[in-house]
Formats: sequence, structure tokens, C-alpha cells
Amino acid sequence: MLKRLFDIGFSLIGIIILLPFLFIISVAIIINSGFPVFYLQQRVGEKGIDFFLYKFRTMRKGSDKKGLLTVGGKDPRITGIGYFLRKYKLDELPQLFNVLMGTMSLVGPRPEVRKYVDMYTPEQKNVLNVKPGITDYASLEYFNENELLALSADPEKTYITEIMPAKLELNKKYISDANVSTDIKIIFRTFKKILS
Repeated sequence: MLKRLFDIGFSLIGIIILLPFLFIISVAIIINSGFPVFYLQQRVGEKGIDFFLYKFRTMRKGSDKKGLLTVGGKDPRITGIGYFLRKYKLDELPQLFNVLMGTMSLVGPRPEVRKYVDMYTPEQKNVLNVKPGITDYASLEYFNENELLALSADPEKTYITEIMPAKLELNKKYISDANVSTDIKIIFRTFKKILS
């Protein structure tokens, strides 16, 4: 209950404070590549229930049909404004609405697409017992995941066999130590990472 109150309070405050900024980003996306402003992607949430995750659209329309992974900083599918938004993680800001609605938490395991969740082992599926979040230990550790995948000859294989299992281990670490104090520390570490 305390975590939910924390999520509601901080997401609401964040949305109110960032509203002018969210508007400016929306206008910039429209000028740069037209509508839609937001990209809704189906992800797997708590208890394995699908939900739509909100992001600012950073890729050209229909790009998700060419693959789910973004590889490197110069993926040709990314729009001009999209590079900037992704670099500073600004494309993730609309997920504050996910938090307010209760489909996500500020801190928790990052929600994955169904394709990769179906590859989880029974033990790995335990991460679905908690609400997914905007940031967590795995998000901090793999902050530059796209660049790591760009170095691979087979990015999807690297993600499935190396990165995904490592992230799930970090998810388990968070779940075993989840509390509001830990959440605050992770949020501050995330801000520090973005600013650095």
C-alpha cells in the first residue's frame, strides 16, 4: 500500500511539473515526423497480464515490424528528434501515466514483450509476481544496452542468451530487497546516470 501511495504521489507531481515539457516534446515530434506523438507497445505486466506501455514515438511509423530490438545509436529507423529523446531517456516520460493508472510502478523490473517472456524459465517468471517499473537495477546496469547489441554479430541471440538472463538476475535482486527506501535510491541513481 505504501509503495502504491508513493507511486501515485510522485507520478502525479511529476506529470504536473513536466506538463509544459511534455507539450514541447509532443510539438517537436509532430514537426519532425508528424503524428502519432505516442507509441503504445504491448508488454507483459504483473501476473503475466498484458498492458500497453506508453512512450514518446522515436521511430518511423511501422518500424516495429522490422524487429523489436533497437541496435546501436544510429539505427536508421529512429527519427531525428528520436535520437535526442532516447539519449536522455525522455521517451520514457509518458510511462508516468502508466504508473498513475497502476499498470506500472516507478521502480520495478522493466516490462518485456510477450515474445521474450515466453522464453523465461519457470524461475525467471517469478519477476511477473511484482508490478513492472520505469527503472530498476537492470536499467542502470544496461543503460547503454543498444550500444552493446550493436557490437554483436547476432544482436537478438546476444540479447536472449546473455543480456536478458543477466537482467532477470538483477530483477531478482531488486525483488528480494524491494522497499520504498530502495526505490528512492534507485530513482536518484537513475537521475544521476541520465545527467552524467
